[in-house]
Amino acid sequence: MAETLGSLCDKLTTVKLKRWHTDDPDRLQSLAQQEAQLNEEIDEFVGAAISGEIPLERLTFASNKVYKKDGNAVPEIRGSIGETFAQLAGTVCKLWHVQEKVYEFEAIPVDQKDGVIKELAIVNLERNQCIDRLDEQFRNFVEKARAHK
Repeated sequence: MAETLGSLCDKLTTVKLKRWHTDDPDRLQSLAQQEAQLNEEIDEFVGAAISGEIPLERLTFASNKVYKKDGNAVPEIRGSIGETFAQLAGTVCKLWHVQEKVYEFEAIPVDQKDGVIKELAIVNLERNQCIDRLDEQFRNFVEKARAHK
């Protein structure tokens, strides 16, 4: 996948979650380095996008998920860039907790297993929509910023 602002923000959110969920000093040090690297990459990406070093068409990379829409309702993503990033972060947190259930799938009662799998799929679709929307919003922002130069 090509890097976009949305994909970088998704990675940063995941690194923050991993830091929250570990006490291992070596892992914490590694995650702190990853966080610093991602912060730097985001800053560089935003600067390069606004300066025109990155072509507009490379600011988006739609997930193009192919799935049956009927019965798989995903909430529409709305709001500002900040609100979309906040929704992405919340969705990644939800996805983390649903994935935890999957790691102990054998402990889930049989009559609840389908629901867990469905929830995992829907939350992942929502995550992808947040990433796509964030990329779309950023591209629009950059387009306007370049037009005012």
